[in-house]
Amino acid sequence: METSYFRIIFLFVLSLIGYQSSWAAHIIGGEITYVCNGGGDYTFTMYIYRDCQGQGANFDSAPGSFTTGTVTIFSQGEVIDVVNLDAPLIDEIEPTLDNNPCVEIPQNVCVQRGRYFFNANLPSTLDTTYTVSYQRCCRNNTINNIFDPGGTGATYTIDLVPAAQAVCNSSPIFNAFPPIVICGNEALNFDHSAFDLDGDQLVYEFCAPFIGGGLAGTGGNGGQGSDPNGVAPDPETPPPYANVNFILPTFTPIQPVVGDPTISIDPNTGIITGVPTINGQYVVGVCVSEFRNGELLSTVKRDFQFNVTTCDPLVQVDLVEDATAGVGQFIVNSCGETEVFFKNQSFDRDNITDFYWEFDLGDENLQITTWDATVDFPDFGTYTGGLFINPGLECGDTAFIEVNVFPPISANFGFDYDTCVVGPVSFSDASMTGAPIISNWLWDFGDGATSETENPKHSYDQPGVKNITLRVRDVNGCEDEYSQSINWSPAPTDVIVQPSSFLGCTPGEVQFNNLTSPIDDSYEILWNFGDGSADTVLSPLHLYDEPGTYSVSLKIVTPFDCVVGKEFPNWITIKEGPKAAFTYSPQEITTINATVEFTDQSELADRWQWEFIGQSASRDQNPTYTFRDTGIQEIILIVTHENGCQDTAFASLDVVPIASYFLPNAFTPNNDTKNDVFIGVGTLSDVKNFEMIIWDKWGEIVFQTEDPFEGWNGKKNNSGKSLPNGVYLSLVNYEDPRGEAIEEKGYVTLIR
Repeated sequence: METSYFRIIFLFVLSLIGYQSSWAAHIIGGEITYVCNGGGDYTFTMYIYRDCQGQGANFDSAPGSFTTGTVTIFSQGEVIDVVNLDAPLIDEIEPTLDNNPCVEIPQNVCVQRGRYFFNANLPSTLDTTYTVSYQRCCRNNTINNIFDPGGTGATYTIDLVPAAQAVCNSSPIFNAFPPIVICGNEALNFDHSAFDLDGDQLVYEFCAPFIGGGLAGTGGNGGQGSDPNGVAPDPETPPPYANVNFILPTFTPIQPVVGDPTISIDPNTGIITGVPTINGQYVVGVCVSEFRNGELLSTVKRDFQFNVTTCDPLVQVDLVEDATAGVGQFIVNSCGETEVFFKNQSFDRDNITDFYWEFDLGDENLQITTWDATVDFPDFGTYTGGLFINPGLECGDTAFIEVNVFPPISANFGFDYDTCVVGPVSFSDASMTGAPIISNWLWDFGDGATSETENPKHSYDQPGVKNITLRVRDVNGCEDEYSQSINWSPAPTDVIVQPSSFLGCTPGEVQFNNLTSPIDDSYEILWNFGDGSADTVLSPLHLYDEPGTYSVSLKIVTPFDCVVGKEFPNWITIKEGPKAAFTYSPQEITTINATVEFTDQSELADRWQWEFIGQSASRDQNPTYTFRDTGIQEIILIVTHENGCQDTAFASLDVVPIASYFLPNAFTPNNDTKNDVFIGVGTLSDVKNFEMIIWDKWGEIVFQTEDPFEGWNGKKNNSGKSLPNGVYLSLVNYEDPRGEAIEEKGYVTLIR
């Protein structure tokens, strides 16, 4: 199969999620190198890489940036210089996929490189190392191999050791930036080598990137300290610097990406190989160390991000009618038809510039240039062919096709059974094929049961129309199916009915349960209940009104007119029963008149049982009962015949609560203990919202109360001096026990 043309189906987004608009959540890598100019003068180059499609801020010191970048130079932990960075030179890195030359990079993938240049004069020393450092928050929140990536910044740094100062050494420079996107489960082979101006020995390894600037309000160096400019420390935090925290043991500095085989870097060539197996974003550090005569002169650490995603074929051959026999191999079978249609499902069609079909028909090679193809093969047999996509191009594909044109197969079957007798149905295969033999049978009997026997027998539990399907397959793999319906409705072997006997009282209601099997609604049913009535339902409910002994019969006729029946002599016995009834007086019952006389009106009763639900009971024929509570009262009368049969009568009585209140028309508050207080009399124990108001002739309230048991003593508000004789207006409002509003107006004469 030729090289396939792949595209990324997972929408790869390099944009990093920031917490503030000024945070550099767009940075995805960087490194610092230097060149010695002589006389202690050095030119430093710093590369910073960012996702230009992200929502983060621009490069530090770039036009429109919120921050001016700084680089700090340390000596023995002390700041000796802080360099303000000029605007960087910005260019875009061409997106490539090193491990797949036929990938189509999505248009929204964009990586920019910012190049900063600055000079520093650093006098040579025998015991002092100069450390150049740049720190910035933050990394991509979606990074998978370190803890808290969104709160973890980066430190890009390089040391100028005494040995390098002594020989005016220049550091190595990486030749290329790693591929932006890596296809998961595909071989990676990227040359991450560097160039050294002095020709020194270079050694490569994976190493841990450094933590740098933290979130707002924290310092650098892993987020320690309280520098309010922690997002971009100025000056940077002095060394030593902490490593990022890898999620152990899955990820380590020397195994930052899971792979099989493991992702590794050749220490001598810098070539990174392996097969990444888990999609995601991963922080990676690559260190190149230079040695001269066995002495370490410098180490350049590149901090960058690998982005592993799923890549699928962009141009790939595919057929709708296929059985894949291997990579690029397809088998197409046709049963009974020499004309075969081939559906071309190759993709992506926009990237397919040329294609054709080719088939070997024995006496000729047939070539077809339409997208889909229809081929009329000369006879049954095996033929070969192919579909060629972008032939001769690097990113093309080819399908090799084997076509088997087999003789036809036709499914069929017969069946036999006795329509009047419960028993199995015998099925016989009548299928035909042009192949040597039929190899497989699959019967579906229409009731959930199946069989793989050639000529099976099957017993049904329930009657009715059954849809039978037979699917057959011959040795060529050709299949066919045939269906037909049968009506399996035999006569039952016995008639079974519940109950087997019944003893009851008039009126006697009997539920007949027809348990005969097999039987359903398609059978004709005829019941005779022995009292002159009949029914045709499967399991009827019948009421016997008169006492006596009755014989019952049942006849069943199948859809094929097979008849089965049974008679049940003297099966139902119905005894004479009483009829319960009663009256009561009075009809209107209140708390004032709560005694009720009950009069039995029952027929054929021998004993009586009265139930005053929740209160009392009585066995008198005509009891008298006084209700102690108001509201609806349930009364039950159960009467018993001398033969033991019973009947029940029910009634609901409403005991109405009564409230009454009467006011006098005069009173004499002269302290003679006779009629000294104006107060009403009556039944007020269950009233609500009581209020009494008394006005004088000028409309002034002289007395008011909400207590029905408090009266007026002839003084204003029952205190102070006595009011004069005369006529006063009274008003009483209240709600009776059932919530009805009552209003009593009147005049009262005060006489002393």
